[in-house]
Amino acid sequence: MNTLKLIVLSGVLASFTACSTQNNAVKANTPSKSTTKSNNNISAPKPPVATTKPVMPPAEDIFRTNLPEIKREFRGAWIASVANINWPSRNDLTVEQQKAEAVNMLDILKNNNFNAAIFQIRPSADALYTSNIEPWSYFLTGETGAAPSPNYDPLQFWIEEAHKRGLELHVWLNPYRAHHTNGGSVNKLSMANKLSDIVVRLKNGMYWFDPANPKTQGHVSNVVKDIVKRYDIDAVHFDDYFYPYAAYNKGADFPDNATWNAYVGSGGTLSRADWRRDNVNKFVERIYKEIHAEKNNVKFGISPFGIWKPGYPAGVVGSSQYDELYADAKLWLNKGWVDYFSPQLYWPIDSKGQNFEALLSWWQSENTMNRHLWPGLNTVEIKVSDRPSEIKNQIEVSRKILKNDAGEIHWSIAGLTKNPNMLPALKNGPYNEKALIPKSPWIKTVPLQTPTLFITDNGSFAQTNWSIKNAADVFQWVLFTQYNGVWQTEILTLDNLSKDIPKFKDGKKLNAVAIKAIDRLGNESDYTARKIK
Repeated sequence: MNTLKLIVLSGVLASFTACSTQNNAVKANTPSKSTTKSNNNISAPKPPVATTKPVMPPAEDIFRTNLPEIKREFRGAWIASVANINWPSRNDLTVEQQKAEAVNMLDILKNNNFNAAIFQIRPSADALYTSNIEPWSYFLTGETGAAPSPNYDPLQFWIEEAHKRGLELHVWLNPYRAHHTNGGSVNKLSMANKLSDIVVRLKNGMYWFDPANPKTQGHVSNVVKDIVKRYDIDAVHFDDYFYPYAAYNKGADFPDNATWNAYVGSGGTLSRADWRRDNVNKFVERIYKEIHAEKNNVKFGISPFGIWKPGYPAGVVGSSQYDELYADAKLWLNKGWVDYFSPQLYWPIDSKGQNFEALLSWWQSENTMNRHLWPGLNTVEIKVSDRPSEIKNQIEVSRKILKNDAGEIHWSIAGLTKNPNMLPALKNGPYNEKALIPKSPWIKTVPLQTPTLFITDNGSFAQTNWSIKNAADVFQWVLFTQYNGVWQTEILTLDNLSKDIPKFKDGKKLNAVAIKAIDRLGNESDYTARKIK
């Protein structure tokens, strides 16, 4: 190493005296040990190794400046596996067909400036990933418990392909559904059989875990912790199914007499409805805390039904999640037991009984802990004549209300792909440029180091390279280029470690280049900026 340094210094940097700067630059190419918990099964992508050594400009070229603020907005889409709604499109696809569908969906999101996929990996006590706790999903292979052939891990594949494209991958789990009516027969590997002591059968044919049973809570907790521990995910996501909708049991009360009688027999004093809500409240708080205890950088999000109770806010009518699903979602938001909260506001802006703007404003008024509030939009089938215009307008309304912490999740990716006008309306409108996810300042993390920036004059281009010590903690880069005194911003994926930047563009001269690193929670490192002469 010393010999190599002497050759480089004598042959290229003879006029430079700051050899310590060069030493530091060499060291900066070696990532240090990550300060976050490592994933035993999953390796972080390694930055590519440069084939030629860039030349460090003089230290006096480094300068401080005012860089433009980076655009931020959460832009996600749900990708449902239950009943083969989105992926895989059928349960008899080959592995290569499954992979091709996944890559196509992720390319669509990347190319249209989305930054997150919410991927359903546990539709009904089953797994679209390698699990020792629950069986392979019927929706993946056509038989509960049957592995893909040739065997592969779909979740691992989705994570790697999403991260390659600069997309977050959120794993979506249904916590209490044990078997879906579209999920084939209940066989010996189904959790409806293996945990029959804590599962009830509803009148529509579905099987449901009893949320009051401590064994249910422990089982789902173990599933979540197992996923968080073994996979390099960005978030865990629950949907709106807690206690089931009344229609699932044909209007009859949820059959939980055994656990209710045990509660009363032990001296419990809550009403049955309050007791049910208390079961779910304790479970939500537990999951939130357990996720962050395992990996602090993994977020927890919930997407509840959009109406807490009729009359909140005034004039709102419809189902009550509080009374029907026994989900006190307002409490979870008030307590900060979520990192992001996505009420399903599936009605038009001008809906009389479920006004979109009024509902979102009300939820925002309840966001006392300042968590992310990113509404779910009914991009597939919102009841209007011009869906693209309605969804575009809902995004603009959300931005007006949520300001610097805007975002939304589209139900579902089919709403983007099956309406030929939807994606053009978004990309030519509110999603016309890329955006980072908003920061989560309540989640404490170790700050990133400042990247090192190398620039070599390459004739008509400034050959630009960068590196950082703690590369394992980096998720993206932001490259800044200044032409005729005006900064431009570009968000780059992790594997981008170099770029040839034109010294003249549109008749304007390149004055400076700067680089920042972005971590898994959207936090920015300090920047390095260099003048171009």
